[in-house]
Amino acid sequence: MSLATVSGIVVNGVRGELVRVEVAVSDGLPSIGIVGLPDASVSEAKSRARCAVDSSGWPWPNKRITVSLSPAEVRKHGAGLDLPLAVGVLAASGELPHTELEATAFLGELGLDGKLHRAQGTLAAVLAARSAGLRRVVVSSDVAADVAGVPDIDVWGAASLGQVCRLLTGQGSDADVESTTAGHPAPEHVDEEGPQVRLHVPDLADVRGQAIPRWALEVAAAGGHHVAMVGSPGVGKTLLATRLPGLLPALSEEESLEVAAIHSVAGLSSMPGATRRPPFQAPHHSASSASLLGAVHGGRVTPGSATLAHHGVLFLDEAPEFCRPALEGLRQPLESGHVALHRAGWRGSLPARFQLVLAANPCPCGMRMTPGGCSCPPMSVQRYASRLSGPLMDRIDIRLTVQRPSDGELQSTVPAESSAVVRERVEAARERTHRRLAGSPWRCNAQIPTGQLRSHWKPDSGGAEVLQESERRSTNLRGSDRVLRMAWTLADLAGRDRPGRHEVTAALTLRGAQTSWL
Repeated sequence: MSLATVSGIVVNGVRGELVRVEVAVSDGLPSIGIVGLPDASVSEAKSRARCAVDSSGWPWPNKRITVSLSPAEVRKHGAGLDLPLAVGVLAASGELPHTELEATAFLGELGLDGKLHRAQGTLAAVLAARSAGLRRVVVSSDVAADVAGVPDIDVWGAASLGQVCRLLTGQGSDADVESTTAGHPAPEHVDEEGPQVRLHVPDLADVRGQAIPRWALEVAAAGGHHVAMVGSPGVGKTLLATRLPGLLPALSEEESLEVAAIHSVAGLSSMPGATRRPPFQAPHHSASSASLLGAVHGGRVTPGSATLAHHGVLFLDEAPEFCRPALEGLRQPLESGHVALHRAGWRGSLPARFQLVLAANPCPCGMRMTPGGCSCPPMSVQRYASRLSGPLMDRIDIRLTVQRPSDGELQSTVPAESSAVVRERVEAARERTHRRLAGSPWRCNAQIPTGQLRSHWKPDSGGAEVLQESERRSTNLRGSDRVLRMAWTLADLAGRDRPGRHEVTAALTLRGAQTSWL
């Protein structure tokens, strides 16, 4: 009996997981069996692999073949294990050398003609191979360019199984590899104005008037705080919400790769390093709970809008119109930064650390804040308001009532501050936050847990008095913590070492700006 071990990768949730494909070729009746919890697509790989090997001109062993997929307790799905299975069979039968297999992962679906096709979640798989310490990964040539920005790992792109075999035997050359990256680092910073990708990012300069909401967005961007806005139709709620991503600092290299990997698993094209702008998700109010939080079908996870907005902004326009399970399902990720999915076919968590922005009308007709314009009965307004529950709204840091700009503001010819100008202040505040939180896992004030917040980052005596008075009157403990986090953000924006009376008062104003129907 001869053995060979090849590294393959499957996607588990939104992350890749290394799979050891162990192939044993022994005497016996010609057959092939696969063990290790394969699903139907993996079990069918044996037929695709045999046809691909024959089409490529390599001999398929006329012996008994046993394939073990480890770890055995993890369910394997997808066609990405076709290539490692075919390579493992050829290596176990002595057709391919074992020297290049130890440090290489293989990923790709095989056609019956031997051509290599892309597998879903390629970027997540490449990141998993890098984390496992492998030096290279072999993928199909049509997806190699999409993962060229991953540093510290070589990516070989091949168009067919025959090219892969020639490279492993030393019979091929670099010309056989249609797209090769030798661990080239991702771009240092390529934003929406960069040479690779040009994206239109809405600018805050488009907003006329709205001084308080503009200031609130700056605070939200600087501290990672959630926002809720209530106002009549057409006052600028959506206009403001879509400008928040342009105020956020650029993603780091690792964050950019993580976001791109999530989008790769979801089947969305996203090249790592092409853009460092935070993602923005704005699902329609008819979205189901599964589409917002994620779904599981046959062990395969489909990330929802909350996960696609990881490290970015999730905007729910017409928030009261969303179904109740979808809205209430956001309460956990708002606190923990991940969505826990417990389904029959899969149990795990998906990353979902986003900034939530809610926008709503004050009543079903939307005209309650317009004198004489609302005809909704009081009970109708109450039912409409109750669709956003108290526990959900309690997790929102900044709550605004957005009014129509005055005629003078609308007719003013003085240019408003652009997103670039505001973003400079936001980045300066974030830098002060990073220095203060150095050595901790948190990146912004909104992420600081309660215990650390109360023990290590207290306001000065004046700020503490204001906060204690607020707690005695009406603010609950969760609200008090959120006020303190916002006070630290205001102190960072002002360049102060600690929040004082002014910062805590301003934070209470943002937190306590109750809408007309809450």
